[in-house]
Amino acid sequence: METCKTVAKLREHIAGLRRQGFSVGLVPTMGFLHAGHMALVAQAAREADRVIVSIFVNPTQFGDPSDLENYPRDTERDLAMLRDAGVEAVFLPSVEDIYPQGAETIVETMRLANVLHGEVREGHFRGVATVVAKLFNIVQPDLACFGEKDYQQLQVIRQMVKDLHFPLRIIGCPTVREADGLALSSRNVRLSPEDRLAALVLNQALDRAEEMCGNGATVEELLAEVTAVIQAEPRSHLRAVDVTEAITLRPVSGKPAGPLALMISAEFGDVLLIDQREISP
Repeated sequence: METCKTVAKLREHIAGLRRQGFSVGLVPTMGFLHAGHMALVAQAAREADRVIVSIFVNPTQFGDPSDLENYPRDTERDLAMLRDAGVEAVFLPSVEDIYPQGAETIVETMRLANVLHGEVREGHFRGVATVVAKLFNIVQPDLACFGEKDYQQLQVIRQMVKDLHFPLRIIGCPTVREADGLALSSRNVRLSPEDRLAALVLNQALDRAEEMCGNGATVEELLAEVTAVIQAEPRSHLRAVDVTEAITLRPVSGKPAGPLALMISAEFGDVLLIDQREISP
């Protein structure tokens, strides 16, 4: 497995793969890998001849400097996991390599980045779109894999790829959960034992909403029930709950006619968690 710490080295390595006729799949990550990331790697390996994984904790998507500072990191462990998974190369750039001195270009989906969770985390999706666009330009993959847990992020990236005519496929992969239902996240390690147990309420709220939706509930009833379930957990602080049209994330009301996206953002202690699911009537 090749470890590339500069854009130039990675491009040189990928040029060699292209000369051999190999297709390339990209899995962008911020490191501290878990089974959810490895599921993305496995999916990319099924779809492409060679897999490139990037590890870069992107500063422009963090609104709180302390959140960036506290983001968990374990590069050696990550590299061992990726080596065992048969990854072709890992891209480990510096902040200065991704954002050179004097850089001033940003990428933003104007509507999708500034609704729903984008209102809770101002500028977050601008940072995501900008860094992912840079990675797509650097790697020029045939496909890239992203988790469906970050549902709004996935739709932002799909819209960006469509709008900017990037010649690649975006593959959304199902959320990977612990045995008790908690969605895997690099942030989970920061939860206290009490908050870890309390965070199960997110999946419980999604289960309840999915059941109600199948029984003919309205969007307003779903919102009220999910809010009540989460607020009944004293250790949770609900930041946002949204029910929208799937994919487009446009507002919806009354009895839904098609699939919905249900997105929850809540804090447990000082850890912000998200969980999301597509549900259908």
